[in-house]
Amino acid sequence: MNSAVYKTFFGYMRITCEDDTLLEIRRVYEEDPCSCPSPATDRVAQQLQEYFRGQRKNFDLQYRIEGTDFQKRVLEALKEIPYGETRSYQEVAAMTGRPRAFRAVGNAVHVNKLMFILPCHRVIKADGKLGGYAGDEDLKLALLELEQQYR
Repeated sequence: MNSAVYKTFFGYMRITCEDDTLLEIRRVYEEDPCSCPSPATDRVAQQLQEYFRGQRKNFDLQYRIEGTDFQKRVLEALKEIPYGETRSYQEVAAMTGRPRAFRAVGNAVHVNKLMFILPCHRVIKADGKLGGYAGDEDLKLALLELEQQYR
């Protein structure tokens, strides 16, 4: 397993891969002297930078989703939300076949280890307010604005 920290437009990101499979992207707040880049982590970092510059709308990466069966269904459903668009927690619940499970959707989105790749920032409250975000609300708003700019 390799883990490396990269500086991006949106701060430092720790990317963890096992062989060529992405396991996690996590926002961190400082560089890491024990960072151990690999071709796999470099590939993820390059695609993230392209996304942040508005040059990439979809990712071409192998990844592994962890969680319960329902959490996995929710996180897979996030890939169906088009770039620059949003869906409510209720709409995502309906996409999983469990339309009343919107709170469980919120929990699944909150533990998303593949932020950006599985775009949980595109999930908002039914009233149009942002709701929570594992990265933080400022980052969620910035990502939504970025996608609107390059849509």
